[in-house]
Amino acid sequence: MNGPRPTTRSSRTRVRGATVAAFVALAPLLPAAAVAVGTLKADAALPYVCALPSGPLPVTVRITADLPERVAAGEEIRPAGVTTTVELPAAAVADLTALGAADVRAESRLSIGVAQHEQRAEAVWNGTAQPVAVPAEGPLALATTGDVPSLTTGAAGDLTLTAGGLGIDLVPSTAGGGATTPASLSVACAPAPEAEGRTVVATVPVGAGTDTAEPGTPTPPAPSAPGSPSAPPSPGSPTVPSPSSGPPVPPLTPDPAAPGNPGPAGRPKPPGAGLPADRGLGTADEDAPGTPAARPDAPRCVTENPTPMSLSAYITGYSNVRKQNGANVIPVSCVLIEQGLPEMEFREDGIHLLTRAVGNFSYQGRKQSPPFEATFLTFGFAPTTATLVLEQAGPVVIDSDVLLAFPDNIAETYVRVPLVLRVLDVKVNGTRLDVGPSCRTERPLSSPEPQPAKYPGDHLTLLGKGQLINGTDAVGYLLTSGGPLTGEATIPAFKGCAADRENLDRLLTAAISGPGNYVKQIQGQTCTILNELPTADPQCTEDRQPYVVPKPER
Repeated sequence: MNGPRPTTRSSRTRVRGATVAAFVALAPLLPAAAVAVGTLKADAALPYVCALPSGPLPVTVRITADLPERVAAGEEIRPAGVTTTVELPAAAVADLTALGAADVRAESRLSIGVAQHEQRAEAVWNGTAQPVAVPAEGPLALATTGDVPSLTTGAAGDLTLTAGGLGIDLVPSTAGGGATTPASLSVACAPAPEAEGRTVVATVPVGAGTDTAEPGTPTPPAPSAPGSPSAPPSPGSPTVPSPSSGPPVPPLTPDPAAPGNPGPAGRPKPPGAGLPADRGLGTADEDAPGTPAARPDAPRCVTENPTPMSLSAYITGYSNVRKQNGANVIPVSCVLIEQGLPEMEFREDGIHLLTRAVGNFSYQGRKQSPPFEATFLTFGFAPTTATLVLEQAGPVVIDSDVLLAFPDNIAETYVRVPLVLRVLDVKVNGTRLDVGPSCRTERPLSSPEPQPAKYPGDHLTLLGKGQLINGTDAVGYLLTSGGPLTGEATIPAFKGCAADRENLDRLLTAAISGPGNYVKQIQGQTCTILNELPTADPQCTEDRQPYVVPKPER
């Protein structure tokens, strides 16, 4: 990397043992030379395309903000007076009047790319607007304002802010103040193709040191070693306050496509980098606050030749065997996933964001789970232990459907996979039975399928439901954050379970096969292999495996 990473943090973040609040309190005592001189008036009017009920429509988005005209390395950059104005065309206004809307309130979320040299990060500028009257015809301008995160960088060089995706939540109301149907609209916007290369909002020059230093003068070294109690923050580790209402921005990370970037070896390491692969910034033990918790043992889970859409995750859980009136643990298994691009679909209940992902189990180069033992009483009295494996007979298909309904986003995710249950070894009352090398279910496990015409054939179907309220953590299941997946499986009859002229197909079929076997699997948070940004909770280990190893839940 060329130089330190610019960073931003929330107002609760600590700065070398001192709270940001104390840092702010001391700000008036800083030398005048450390204070930015002058104000840079950012004003950019950009063409966007927004997905509205009447279809994709062109809109103009104007972004204005006051920024420091120039700063020194390590000095705070705090945008002020940030306003995002969206001019909705007449067709969009007609959508609102068709709902009986007399006025409308708007909230916006604008993605801002932050770049310096080959470093990249993303901030979100949130804004709200007071209700405005909906005109009978013609366009409608909605101007949202709000506090946004501040940032700082310890490196010299121009810091460039560019506009990215924009989300707008519209809450219309009738002339009497009542809610319309639907009560809200979520609008997704992106820069129009003609805006390519012209989305820069502002460029802030960052000097090498204080403003009194001569150009090119190096920053003097710290008087003591970084990390020691008396050492001041190093140029690459200053942190600055951001408004409590604004989200923290992750540190800038190298752009793999940037000229001169060393490639995969130069990718940023996740939190916990430098620790062994089975360690990281886990949950602290109650007896030793601040001590990283050990990451549980898990099978190797590495994506070879990853793409920007590659994800990986661990999954584990229980599967009931109804005939045995018991449950077996499905061991921690690795799933390698390629996520597709989302598509937007307009339905009567609102806008749906549809995403398909395809994946495979991975265990020692094979598409299967690790071997696991199941113990049960055959016919109620003979203790039987079997070593089993779940083998894929086709890809894992993950279909996510997120209903964008302000302020809640409701998610349903179906995971479909054809799995054959293979038997490796059987012992009855301690005596080994030779089942041969080909003992398995005669076809894949099956589940009740809500769309049999679209998804024919035998396969296991699991459902995850989640909810994401704006500004909060996800509840339930989302592909990237994980969570519980549930379903019901029919275990088919067994075949090929024969050796030494003794056919055990009927024995295993009678003991295990049948419908109504409840399944509950817990997926851990995914590791975003190429695009991970450092967060408070690590997603990947140093060698790019999923950090979170889930525990089974009944």
